[in-house]
Amino acid sequence: MLPAVRIYWIVTLVVLPFSVAWLLVVTGGSVQIADLAAHPFHLLLSLLFLAYAIEGFREMHWAPNNLRRNYPVLANIRYLLEFIRPEIQQYFIANNIEERPFNREQRNIIYRRAKGLNDTLPFGTQQDILEPGYRSLQHSISATTVKQEHARITIGGPQCNRPYSASRLNISGMSFGALSSNAIAALNKGAALGAFAHNTGEGSISEHHLQGGDLIWQLGTAYFGCRTPEGRLDEQVFAEKASQDAVKMIEIKISQGAKPSHGGVLPGAKVTEEIARIRTVEVGKTVVSPASHPEFSTPRGLLNFVQRLRELSDGKPIGFKLCIGRKSEFMAIIKAIRETGILPDFITVDGAEGGTGAAPAEFSNRLGTPCLEATFFVNQVLIGAGLRDKIHIISAGKTATGYDMLEKIAVGADTVNAARSMMMALGCIQSQSCNTNKCPTGVATTDPRRARAIDVDAKALRVRNFHHHTMNAFMELCGAMGYDNPSKLKPRDIVCRYDAGYRYFDEIHPTLQHNQLLDNTAPTSYLESWTRAHADHF
Repeated sequence: MLPAVRIYWIVTLVVLPFSVAWLLVVTGGSVQIADLAAHPFHLLLSLLFLAYAIEGFREMHWAPNNLRRNYPVLANIRYLLEFIRPEIQQYFIANNIEERPFNREQRNIIYRRAKGLNDTLPFGTQQDILEPGYRSLQHSISATTVKQEHARITIGGPQCNRPYSASRLNISGMSFGALSSNAIAALNKGAALGAFAHNTGEGSISEHHLQGGDLIWQLGTAYFGCRTPEGRLDEQVFAEKASQDAVKMIEIKISQGAKPSHGGVLPGAKVTEEIARIRTVEVGKTVVSPASHPEFSTPRGLLNFVQRLRELSDGKPIGFKLCIGRKSEFMAIIKAIRETGILPDFITVDGAEGGTGAAPAEFSNRLGTPCLEATFFVNQVLIGAGLRDKIHIISAGKTATGYDMLEKIAVGADTVNAARSMMMALGCIQSQSCNTNKCPTGVATTDPRRARAIDVDAKALRVRNFHHHTMNAFMELCGAMGYDNPSKLKPRDIVCRYDAGYRYFDEIHPTLQHNQLLDNTAPTSYLESWTRAHADHF
């Protein structure tokens, strides 16, 4: 017999009867409530032993866990410790630089900048700056100041009628439904205060998005907010919503870093009247987001869709978002651009580091290209195809600091999108409960009782503060490197440590020259994928 089971029978057959008998003795054999209440210690002890006996019997025979059946009641101590393990790890065990996805040092920077507090680092770095793979920058003796006019960049190519002046840092796509109504409202109001853009995510535009901030309307595969009952694009509804003054750009989401090439399911129980109205779906009916777009299936079809949306939106900037997988498939889109002559105004590059949404572990851990490498690749392909001066690049990967912004812009991005750090500015504590609807801070939930914790006006100011101070840190870094304009940054500015010393980023990853792909003189690593790419199929 296992020790825990032996303990159970000793308590049930010996200790429990003895405690009850003892209680009867001290009360003179009375079972009256008043007499029992006069001896609370004896009563409580007897009740605890009784509860132990009943719960132990239940667990030995009907518990769903093997451990509880073999170790009745006592096994629950393990499950209790396991339940609070993340908090114990986060607050008492992990050091400042070892947690993931955002370590304590990164979170502290975000929180302090959002609150407008001192964000300086005392007594030197805690980073291992000699560790292989460590990336850093080389400063210039001729430091300068970046002019405020270079904190923004105009997005809109030669085929765009209504270009948009965007901040170098904006809010990445997070849908209402994934985030609470108060969280969305605070983000948008913060964007209005700081004059930067707010990507809606694929859940469409709600009234919570309309707090004065500029919007990038994202269209996913389900075309929420402008879909027909069959799941196709409703052109009339799209045109009406795209004409809103708040909508500055439209982004076609092909894939996302957290779960590339994976659709989604919104259970019918979560499709409330508000969600159904915003997403133009039926109340209480499960909604499936397909893994691919029903409006196109080829690179050429994607470009025709871009042109279609541009006409329907009266010439607003149109682009697409994707996580880089097979390089030949992205190159197929570039070939389609050259063959059709249809130019997207921007390309948003999402990194495989994941994002705010819940995703299957295999997809998050094993699919996709990291943001920095993907941004570099997209930039080089556009250069090699002679298109870089016509298309802007937005890099949407993990961004907590001005350095995170700088390295993405150095390898080719024009602007940067941030999601999780913006959530932290709202009060997110990285509890990693986004997929449970039980977010402790009311950020990633649809539960109004939890969402009420967010003071929209106060948190909007924190979002604005985080953006402001992060932009300042980014601009100061650029100036420290001797650049008066972030557009002058280049891959060689990033230094990567390895065992024998260091190498420049563009020494590790080969670069392309203007039109080099068209001349067939590009390095083999590019030409192999370029040769396989075809404008008529992925």
